[in-house]
Amino acid sequence: MALSIQQSYHHSVAVKMNGQQMGTKRGYTFIQANRTWLPKILLLWVMAMALFSLTIYNGMDADNRVRRKEVLSSMCDQRARMLQDQFNVSVNHVHALAILVSTFHYYKNPSAIDQETFAEYTARTAFERPLLSGVAYAQRVVNAERLEFERQHGWTIKTMEREPSPIRDEYAPVIFSQETVSYIESLDMMSGEEDRENILRARATGKAVLTGPFRLLGSHHLGVVLTFPVYKSKLPPSPTVAQRIEASAGYLGGAFDVESLVENLLGQLAGNQAILVNVYDITNSSDLLIMYGHQNQDGDMSLVHESKLDFGDPFRRHLMTCRYHEKAPTSWTALTTTFLFFVIGLLVGYILYEAAIHIVKVEDDFHEMQDLKVQAEAADVAKSQFLATVSHEIRTPMNGILGMLALLLDTDLSSTQRDYAQTAQVCGKALIALINEVLDRAKIEAGKLELEAVPFHIRSIVDDVLSLFSEKSRNKGIELAVFVSDKVPEIVVGDPGRFRQIITNLVGNSVKFTERGHTFVKVHLYEHAKATADTKADTCLIGGPNESVVISGSQKFKTLSGCEAADDQNSWDVFKHLSDEDFRFDASINVMTSNEASENITLMVCVEDTGIGIPLKAQSRVFMPFVQADSSTSRHYGGTGIGLSISKCLVELMGGQISFISRPEVGSTFSFTAVFGTCKKNAFTKMEKRNAEDLPSGFRGLKALVVDGKPVRAAVTRYHLKRLGILAEVVSNLKVAAGSCGKNGSLTCGSKIQPDIILVEKDTWISGEDGVSSVWKLDWKQNGHVFKFPKMILLATNITNSDFDKAKAAGFADTVIMKPLRASMVAACLLQVLGMGKKRSQGKCMPNGSSFLQSLLCGKKILVVDDNRVNRRVAAGALKKFGADVECADSGKEALKLLQLPHTFDACFMDIQMPEMDGFEATRRIRQMESQANDQMNGESMVEGGTARKGQWHIPILAMTADVIHATHDECLKCGMDGYVSKPFEEENLYQAVARFFDSKSTLKS
Repeated sequence: MALSIQQSYHHSVAVKMNGQQMGTKRGYTFIQANRTWLPKILLLWVMAMALFSLTIYNGMDADNRVRRKEVLSSMCDQRARMLQDQFNVSVNHVHALAILVSTFHYYKNPSAIDQETFAEYTARTAFERPLLSGVAYAQRVVNAERLEFERQHGWTIKTMEREPSPIRDEYAPVIFSQETVSYIESLDMMSGEEDRENILRARATGKAVLTGPFRLLGSHHLGVVLTFPVYKSKLPPSPTVAQRIEASAGYLGGAFDVESLVENLLGQLAGNQAILVNVYDITNSSDLLIMYGHQNQDGDMSLVHESKLDFGDPFRRHLMTCRYHEKAPTSWTALTTTFLFFVIGLLVGYILYEAAIHIVKVEDDFHEMQDLKVQAEAADVAKSQFLATVSHEIRTPMNGILGMLALLLDTDLSSTQRDYAQTAQVCGKALIALINEVLDRAKIEAGKLELEAVPFHIRSIVDDVLSLFSEKSRNKGIELAVFVSDKVPEIVVGDPGRFRQIITNLVGNSVKFTERGHTFVKVHLYEHAKATADTKADTCLIGGPNESVVISGSQKFKTLSGCEAADDQNSWDVFKHLSDEDFRFDASINVMTSNEASENITLMVCVEDTGIGIPLKAQSRVFMPFVQADSSTSRHYGGTGIGLSISKCLVELMGGQISFISRPEVGSTFSFTAVFGTCKKNAFTKMEKRNAEDLPSGFRGLKALVVDGKPVRAAVTRYHLKRLGILAEVVSNLKVAAGSCGKNGSLTCGSKIQPDIILVEKDTWISGEDGVSSVWKLDWKQNGHVFKFPKMILLATNITNSDFDKAKAAGFADTVIMKPLRASMVAACLLQVLGMGKKRSQGKCMPNGSSFLQSLLCGKKILVVDDNRVNRRVAAGALKKFGADVECADSGKEALKLLQLPHTFDACFMDIQMPEMDGFEATRRIRQMESQANDQMNGESMVEGGTARKGQWHIPILAMTADVIHATHDECLKCGMDGYVSKPFEEENLYQAVARFFDSKSTLKS
């Protein structure tokens, strides 16, 4: 069986892991799907940024070149314009001088001009001709007049080479010259071929004519000669060429030193060093004649601008070219801008690349976390499966042990044997409780713990919890008490088992860690308790009453036991305010007067103790599972450290919160809130009737006097008496009690009631015993009548035989009410003291009692199916005890054979985990057989046309298993089972499951 369980366990874990892995297929994003392209994309991005930056640089450089060209054009045009303007001015002056010679040399007779006059005049007016190196006048001489001309001037006409001029038709010897060019006197200007053409062209056109560039005599600078015709008579308005030739008397020429002219011009302009200027004579386009500059000068040859020059000679064409002296400087603005764009592009690309890498990393981490989550969930499933398997293997033999012990205790045993058997049963139940805690933690972690929502008596739950620890608290001598506010409804809707589990854990811890003082459980409405605490806090701010008093040199606190508590908010003033309001609150009003649907209320439960407290360093991990304050605590007190963790989870499932206040060596106060529903009026009334049967109603109208010096403890006693309908008054000591009763049974003015019973706390009686010993000897006779002295009952946490004898001698009843007080226990004691003991048994006659179960199960034939022989014996023995006819089967297959239709079984208990065929499969097959049989029976009835009853084959099948994690109620119902019982089961739970089903079945048949 264990082998099959392990195999199914491993199989289920593997299936779940595969299912989870398949359910979490990785969904890659675009970036992660193309992660290998990221470096390539980054490289392409860098290249694109480089290309884009280069484009920007080229664009900015082109703009710079355009601006540079525009500047060069502007400068070159400016220089050409200035040169042309100045040249034209000089030409005009030369023209004016030609007119002057014509007028004063030829029109006057005798001539008014000679060499001396001409030289002086031209020298004095040289400032008007700054571009001319000198001017001269050459007279027209024909060959016939040569000899006369030479004789008249006294020199021979010479050529440019200063040789006597050969015979020609016509000569043009210089007769007047400026001092600067006096060396050309007597030279024939027509001796040179180009000069002759220029003179003839000037004579024919009547305009200025320029020669080509040549080296000027004397300066060796490049220059040109400007020639104007001089007429000896006035010309008609539109003279012909012949008329001009006929009227020509000579030629006035001026030598332009072009190099000096341009140098002077450039010197006058700013930035003359920035550009290089060349001036060309481009009359012959195939042979350009340079007039200024050098052809092979250095400079930026990549950018040249040309500007045309017009010196007034239509035959001659001139050109000025300009270029920068230096090549274009590096454009740092373009470089800087380009570099910045490139750097910004690189940064953007790097940021995007790093962002993509980060996204990939995050997604990788996410998928890794998904894998880890799947593994963790699989591990959690494996842990849950392991716990289920271990719990099954442990609970199965424990079921046999506890079942056999229960059967053993039903036999005749000696006192020693019974004690041994009961001890073993208690130890077994403790082990089962530990297993249940571990499984509860596993179910909480797996999220499979669900809460019930059923009506239950909250006061009965709390009383039952206190009864569990009554023996231990008495042995330790500590006070253990409970107080439930009357504002809390008698019946609430919730999960009683889990509520009991929380309080049991907190009270158990308090009792375990408390060696003196008390453990006090208080239940209030959360809103009421909070409002009262806030009021008390305001009172303390303005100076409230002192919380403690000093008695006999020791400090006593107003708490349940007089010991200091950790939480100052749970003081007597707060508790008095709550309890006074409760005692003024009529219990009958507690029944809901509205027929409205149930509403939610929030309860606050406080468990206060005066134990060892929790060390400050350990308080932060109190609610961590499997953790205790320190290792010494675990060794000294025992425990697993899982209880508070489970309690916290349960409280949160109930919609509340849990907290604590703890002071080392003072104590701890744990408080939690929980949300419950309230019942409708009709449901509440039914539950109230059941509650009234638990607590006898014969005490209503009785009056009691509670003698207790500790007000909190007295209020608790008064609370339990009030639950029984007894009107109680509290006094602090025996003297006050004696004074209240008065002599001869008369009441004093300070007393409110004439008590029927007097309940005295043991420590109050012992401390005041000597002072009131004579009280009990009073004569209770008045007017011939004898007054019955009230019954005196002692309240004690523990009492020795000597103290008990003293109490009896002092007049106390034989019955001592032992603490912790519970309403049912107080009622039982009062019934015994007041002689009403036989009435008590009437309250225990419930429909679910053993007699009812025996009458219900007697004669029923039940099939028990379990592969474990011990479990079969336990179940069979428990059912046979109540008269059931039990038959056993050790496998699902054998159960199928026994349940073949028709059969005579009334019910079947089916184990879930069995080899070969488990309980689920067996149940499905049984239901399939029943369904086929019912369909066949219904079909036959329809064919016959009769009114035969419908087929009702359905045997009740109840699941029983030790696997409390997977064998859930829903799974059982899904496969066709009718109920569920967990092993090891208590006999009452087993019987009630069957009884409820038979009850519903009998009701259905009726």
